Amino acid sequence: MPVVSVSEENSGIAADQALKILMEGNARFASGNSTHPDQSIADRRAELVTSQHPFAIVVTCSDSRVPPEIVFDQGLGDIFVVRTAGEVMDNVTFGTIEYGVDHLNVSLILVIGHDGCGAVEAAIADGESHGHIGSLVEAIMPAVDTARGMKGDLLNNSIDFNTMNVVDQLKSTGPILSSAVKQGRLKILGGRYHLDSGEVTLLEPSE
Repeated sequence: MPVVSVSEENSGIAADQALKILMEGNARFASGNSTHPDQSIADRRAELVTSQHPFAIVVTCSDSRVPPEIVFDQGLGDIFVVRTAGEVMDNVTFGTIEYGVDHLNVSLILVIGHDGCGAVEAAIADGESHGHIGSLVEAIMPAVDTARGMKGDLLNNSIDFNTMNVVDQLKSTGPILSSAVKQGRLKILGGRYHLDSGEVTLLEPSE
């Protein structure tokens, strides 16, 4: 009997169900009980030669400590991943995400910030950045400016504000993403990955 493709079963599923699968996978990872689905089966690789059916888009930092497939205990073809330092968006990343929504029929985008984000730390330091790193700092600065006026830890608050700023950016980016959100075909959420526990917690929307 051929191996049943998890992502083919979940392709086009509702956002709430996609979120449930991700959070259940994260709970397995954080508790040390990862099942490593779809990661080492030859039949699975064969299924993916001609098509892919991811059930969620995960946008997260390029930090080596936050690999989404591992953090959410998923495998080949299960999630469509977009990674940049500090989750900073540009036209290329917007287009990549739009492809996942428009062509792969994904109904959930989960934006994940994380503890100790170096890109956010660089923005807080507000020093001279070499090369193109300055563009990352510039994109993150609005979150830092907001956090400076808030009580609590500046870095932690800046990380969460930056994550939710990216969520808001995606929600308002037309024509594909904003239209899908308005039509109820797409849900965009933010979360925080905790380096010590391995847990992902969801963040409250800014609106």
